[in-house]
Amino acid sequence: MQRDTQRKRAKLETVEPLGKRVLIRKDEDKKATRGGIALPDSIEIPTITGRVVAVSAQIAADDNFPIRQYDKVLFNPKNSVPVDFEPGNQLFVVPIEDVVAVFRFRS
Repeated sequence: MQRDTQRKRAKLETVEPLGKRVLIRKDEDKKATRGGIALPDSIEIPTITGRVVAVSAQIAADDNFPIRQYDKVLFNPKNSVPVDFEPGNQLFVVPIEDVVAVFRFRS
């Protein structure tokens, strides 16, 4: 009985993606374009941007995937799994195949 109580009290501290997946924090939805045009709430955009929160061990060990923690990426949310981890954060476990671009900044 005491063990069950301890499990209930224990809080989830991290989410580690498994296989060929990454954990992404989705950027906030844009309410207007750069030109100032307001976007409707029901607009459906097939790809969205976000920041990589964590990468699976399999992705981190593979040099063929140039994705690292904190990278800004463009991804297709179709096969993503939403994670209800922190209120106010939109986290998704995303298959690596659905990450379509990594933003790189040049100086």
